[in-house]
Amino acid sequence: MDSIGFETHDHASCIADCIETADAQCKAQGLQFTPVRKRVLEILLQEHRALGAYEILDRLREEGLGSQPPIAYRALDFLVSNGFAHKIERLNAFIACTHPGEDHAPVFMICRMCKSVAEAQAVPTNGQLGQAARDAGFQIERTVVEAEGLCPKCQESANKCN
Repeated sequence: MDSIGFETHDHASCIADCIETADAQCKAQGLQFTPVRKRVLEILLQEHRALGAYEILDRLREEGLGSQPPIAYRALDFLVSNGFAHKIERLNAFIACTHPGEDHAPVFMICRMCKSVAEAQAVPTNGQLGQAARDAGFQIERTVVEAEGLCPKCQESANKCN
């Protein structure tokens, strides 16, 4: 599993593949992948940055898909609870999962300048966190790691200014 948020990639294929995976998973699990849920996932996939619920709602409103906050929140809740999106707590915003259908512990790298977000994978049972949990007799079930810093593009821009 690789981080793709800061790397050049075939974005159209990225979006199409994630939508196709979500659709197939919903069919296999008997879940309804409604037009609004699909569109919210597409909106999240269009950018590799986290979007707030009201930003998403604004786009849905522009497209005539709903204008009340519960529309966006219900779709986001569905996407997060089924592993198609993640909530970035630091930003109180959401990002599409770049590894849908895979069991993973996400690590989010958030650029403090451009707000782009890359998702990578961690193994929480390894390293210091895993050891601390074992020492305490604790079983880790879920972790979310969020790191803030500068993406390669913003580092380059900052270096040019210095």
